[in-house]
Parts: sequence; structure tokens; C-alpha cells
Amino acid sequence: MELMKKLSLAPGISGFEGEITNIIRDELNDHTDSIEEDLLGNIIAVKKGKSSTKVMLAAHMDEIGLMVRYIDEKGFILFTKIGGINDQMLMNQTVIVHGTKGDIVGVIGSKPPHVMKPEEKKKITDYEKMFIDIGAFSKEEAEELVSVGDPITFKADFEEFPNDLFMGKALDNRIGCYVMIETLKRINTKSTVYGVGTVQEEVGLKGAKTSAFKINPDLAFALDVTISGDHPGIGKKDAPVVIGKGPAIVLVDASGRGIIVTEKIKKILTEAGERGNIDYQLEVSDGGTTDGTAIHLTKEGIPTGVISVPTRYIHTTVSVASMKDVEKTIDLLVEAINNIE
Repeated sequence: MELMKKLSLAPGISGFEGEITNIIRDELNDHTDSIEEDLLGNIIAVKKGKSSTKVMLAAHMDEIGLMVRYIDEKGFILFTKIGGINDQMLMNQTVIVHGTKGDIVGVIGSKPPHVMKPEEKKKITDYEKMFIDIGAFSKEEAEELVSVGDPITFKADFEEFPNDLFMGKALDNRIGCYVMIETLKRINTKSTVYGVGTVQEEVGLKGAKTSAFKINPDLAFALDVTISGDHPGIGKKDAPVVIGKGPAIVLVDASGRGIIVTEKIKKILTEAGERGNIDYQLEVSDGGTTDGTAIHLTKEGIPTGVISVPTRYIHTTVSVASMKDVEKTIDLLVEAINNIE
């Protein structure tokens, strides 16, 4: 759990994934044959096998966050969103502005409800009407601490819950990073396996596109999280995958606009689950997509699977997941990769 906590608390919005890169490098230095960082910032760890088969594991390192857009005359910071964020999640959050001179803590403020008109109170406040207060009294004072373009992450805790659950920020997709790291440590296969920490997934699957082009694997697995439909406010028919029943093997996402997994990949993963007596769930999703979408459309096409850990409250600072599901995800991948012909 210590590695999961370390990954969760590390800052790394899209384009600023360096701290996660360092964690992955430190964890895999003694377990892989080579590690490199490509021109876009993806980290690629290679565990060589005796066969010519190349398998790619892709886990995006970036988290949703903010960026300094403007500093007003009174020293308040206006920001833009980096990645998909629901504006109501932003209200009154504590944030960290990662300036060139060090980290600065701030709070997101907005117009107080006490002075709102009745119709205003019924609406979600738009993020463009919010600001960050870092305690500065002037533009000049603020600019001594932060600059336009500085990345901003959410200040959050990591907690272990009962029943092997845990809570933290950025579980999308530090869980996938954890799974990738541990899978590389545990596999014993004839295939050569490339563990890739990809950059900028939340803003366009960018790192997956370039790293898959570079590696050109025979098959690939994107490692991510998915919505868990086991809490109030969401119906099982809308999200049938739930915490505690193992990883989700994604068959379709974004109603087919993302990935439609081939029967070959489905068979590799489901047979691994049956053979290893490992719990898994099948998912067909109307919603978002993953690095798998970019990977499977690279070059002449790469057979790609998506394995996701069910997670509550994705894209917030208080996401919740199960360590048992994480371990089952690793078990499933190890079983599948070790038995690839």
C-alpha cells in the first residue's frame, strides 16, 4: 500500500508527469533490462524475453488538474482546467501551485452564497467565476511566487479504509501505474514486455500514440480505472461493474467510438481468468475511453485490450478503490502474459 500512497500523492498533471516518471524508474531499475524516456516524456521499461513477441503495457501517469492562466491586480489567480473536471468539484478545494520557486498552497474561492441571488444559488458555479487565493495582496506580490503556465494540483490525503479499500486523489490513473509496475516485477514470460508510463492521456491520449508507434508491439494492454456502479445515485444498469469483483475486461468503450476489442484479445484475458481462477468482470461502456484507443489504431493496427480497476468517484480528490481488485488485476495480467504463445 505504501507504493500506492506514494503514487497517489505525487503531483503530475498532463505535461508535468516528472515525479511519477521518477517513481516508476526507481521501482523498476532492478527488475527490467532497460529504461528510457522518449522525447514526449513517456517512460519505457523493457523486460527482455527469448521470443520475438512484443507486449506493451500502457498506464497513463497524468492526473486532472489546473493551470495558472492570469494573475489579477489584487494577486488572485485565474485558472484553466487541464482534463475533464466537473466544476462543482472545484468549489473550496485546497490546491498546490507548483511554481518555479517552490510549491505554494492556495484555496479556490468564489462569490459567497450569502450575496447570491436565489436563481444563482440553484446553479453550479462556472469555474471561470472562481479564482485561487494564495494570500497575496497585489499582482506583483503574487508574481514573485507563481507565473502564468504553472501547473496546479489538488491538495489531498490518502487513507486506508476497511475491507481493503483505499481513498486518494489521482487514482485515475496511478492505480494503472501501480498495476504496470507490479506486473513487470512478477511476470516470467518468453515475450519481451514493454511497461510504458504514458503522458497526457487526459488531454488526448497523446503519449500512447507516440510510444506505441515507437515500440510497434504485437499486442498491448491499456491499464486504467473504470466507474463502479455500487453507490447511491447510480444504477447498476448504468454501471454494472462494481468494487470487489475483480478487474473489468473492457470489450467496448465510448459506444464503439473508442475501442472494440478483438475476439483474440478477449480470449487471451478471459481464458487467463478461468485458468487462474481469477475473478473478472466484462464491461461494455457508453462513456469515456483510454490509451487503448490510440494504441490499437497505430501503424497497421495493434490488437489491444483494456483492463480497468473499478473505482468510485473518478476525477475527484476522494476516489475509492479496492486493493483486492488491484491485486486480481495484476494476477490476471501475469497469467495472460506468461501464457502468450
